[in-house]
Amino acid sequence: MSIFRIAHLSDPHLPPPKGAFGWRDLASKRLLSRIAWRRKRREHQPEVLAALVADIQAHAPDHIALTGDLTNFASKAEFDAARQWLSGLGPAEGVTLSPGNHDALVASPRSDRFSTWSDWLGDGETGDFPRLRLRDGVAIINLCSAVPTAPHLATGQLGDAQLARLEALLIDLADRDLVRVVLIHHPPVPGVVSRRKALDDQAALQAILQRHGAELILHGHAHEALVTTLAGPNGRDIPVLGVPSASAVGRGKHPAARWHAIEIIREGSGPAKIRVIARGLDPVTGSPTELGRYSLV
Repeated sequence: MSIFRIAHLSDPHLPPPKGAFGWRDLASKRLLSRIAWRRKRREHQPEVLAALVADIQAHAPDHIALTGDLTNFASKAEFDAARQWLSGLGPAEGVTLSPGNHDALVASPRSDRFSTWSDWLGDGETGDFPRLRLRDGVAIINLCSAVPTAPHLATGQLGDAQLARLEALLIDLADRDLVRVVLIHHPPVPGVVSRRKALDDQAALQAILQRHGAELILHGHAHEALVTTLAGPNGRDIPVLGVPSASAVGRGKHPAARWHAIEIIREGSGPAKIRVIARGLDPVTGSPTELGRYSLV
């Protein structure tokens, strides 16, 4: 029997460093985000995130999956600060980051807007999404749904080119006896978030996954602990797992910070089993504790 352990966390919303917002941003979507941050910063606390990260590192997972929203305004100062934070999270080859909508808040003149984080996006040379990592019989397929949007929208989009590359990749991986884990910031299932926050090409992604399958999908964005499914090939459902914000105090409408320890268990030639252990902050002591455990398949 072999067990591959993935730690899934999301939406840390790192506190903006000095210089994250400038006078040029007064005429951009960053102004609205800064106004929102003045309210949200009471909910997202760095000490909460630090406690959660320490708990993850104490459990020494084989890999860490981070599904986006490291920043709030997508400024250069935030990208640089987030790179430093990522360096402390773990070795780049052991952490995969799927960018979130806040990480692409405004349009960028650069085609490689996430190059600052390239070491954490996937293996090999930098390139287009999806990015792939192969680890001990597990294929980590990293999608990017982060695109700039109009004010008051937080939608995501993969785009036709990325969807075509995803389909080709899934076809290539089909006969390689791998457990395929897909990372994406926006939930790929309907009804989880409002339309102004949803994945625009959700139906196209669902169609590809129904044709070619995957064993697990991990997402963030909703700031909720969610277990849903998507239809896969041959009538087999694909489990879809969301996690709350990793820095949330839990005083508002969303739950307190949590991370998921995901165990991918292989025994013989049969399909993998997936067990999830939810860990978060105890509401009384504030210390990390186990909140529950369950099996997905």
